[in-house]
Amino acid sequence: MTTSTQGLSRRRFLALGGAVAGGSLAVGCSPASSTNTPAAAGTGSSAKGVVTVMSQSGEFGPKEAKAASQALGLTVKTVEYDLTKLTAMLASGNPPDVVRGMGATETPYLVARQVAENLDPYFAKSSLIKADDIDPVNDVWRYDGQKQGAGPRYGFAKDYSQDCTIWYNSALFDAAKVSHPSATTPLLLDELLDEGKRLVKRQGAKVSVYGLNPNGLGLFGQLTWMTDLAGGKLTSDDLASVDFSTPEAQRALTWYLDYAKAGIGPTVLNPDPNGWDGPTFQAGRMAATLSGYWLGGLFAGDPKSAKVAGFAPAPQFDTGRRVSPCFGATGLWMPKAGKNKDAAWAVMEWYLAGDPAKARAAGGWGIPPLKSLQKLMPQKLPYQKQAYETQMAEKQHFSVTSYTPYVRQDAINAIITRELPKAIKGTTTAGQFADTLNSQINAQLTDGKKRLR
Repeated sequence: MTTSTQGLSRRRFLALGGAVAGGSLAVGCSPASSTNTPAAAGTGSSAKGVVTVMSQSGEFGPKEAKAASQALGLTVKTVEYDLTKLTAMLASGNPPDVVRGMGATETPYLVARQVAENLDPYFAKSSLIKADDIDPVNDVWRYDGQKQGAGPRYGFAKDYSQDCTIWYNSALFDAAKVSHPSATTPLLLDELLDEGKRLVKRQGAKVSVYGLNPNGLGLFGQLTWMTDLAGGKLTSDDLASVDFSTPEAQRALTWYLDYAKAGIGPTVLNPDPNGWDGPTFQAGRMAATLSGYWLGGLFAGDPKSAKVAGFAPAPQFDTGRRVSPCFGATGLWMPKAGKNKDAAWAVMEWYLAGDPAKARAAGGWGIPPLKSLQKLMPQKLPYQKQAYETQMAEKQHFSVTSYTPYVRQDAINAIITRELPKAIKGTTTAGQFADTLNSQINAQLTDGKKRLR
């Protein structure tokens, strides 16, 4: 099939390129259009040629490319995911055929810039993905121009977690004489914070065992979630501004600052040297972490961790509002300017719903994106069975949060990270911190909105 593309001018690319360091995808509002349509999507009849997948090597690397090539009769190549490189490839009108992405936070941004292909026609003809089998979390990959969770599908998760669910080390809880979290009733966030203070261990001024890590996949997502739990909204209905000064947002900020000032877990001032919670948990140095179901995949081959690991629902405030969010739903999307879309879809369909998806489901590294595959989630070990039962009950508390199309989340998180130390040290109050965040983040949102006009 033929494709017509229109790359960005070099001047336009350079004018926007300065935003890359801050996390913005530097492409114009309509960088390319295509006449390539899925005449035989799902059948494989038009899936020929070369497909380039940009992903992380630990997810879709050379091994997966070789397997895809053999299974589909294609030549599949990989390139390591790099935002700057992706930006340049999109701007030149010569992008990868398939790209890794985080549906929960990236979908509105990609769609607003018209770089992602509407995949509804492919899903409609898919032989492996049926509408009634799609897990609701995949709605984070939908966007209708105003609201996330509605409109066409622009990607699909490879797996997901509800990212504020808790993994805890039962041995550390026992040693501190703290009751294990319930597998069915969520802790209150204030209770969780108090327990974290009891669970932390110190050797002099140094923390030897973290009592709690609530940082998740980025503080903006965490604060958005906690503001929601408190009964408010951090982002405006038009997704063009934030307000950290409302009572609900202040409650979220105050909770996090109380955590950070207590020195019971990793913060921007005292980061975990491991960089993530997996190795720290395995070393017996993490009592509780809001990391999501996927972390349990790490323990299957680690008998020591498997023996002490427990899984609990996402905590909540005392408002009675219960929300268990997903900040990732990492998966694949297809650039609109791609030149081999039928073949690209064949690779996506195989990876997301074929044999690789079944293998991922059985490994416990996340929840499958198809309901029919969720029965494959591991339940052999006691911790796996307990986590499975808790996670299946937790699914009913998921809902889609709409993220802004105007600025990438890492740019917002960069502002929070830069300003947070002053608030932790007490040189600014929670109210002053909120004012600073409102000013700087809203300035970026305003600028991002102007770039789309």
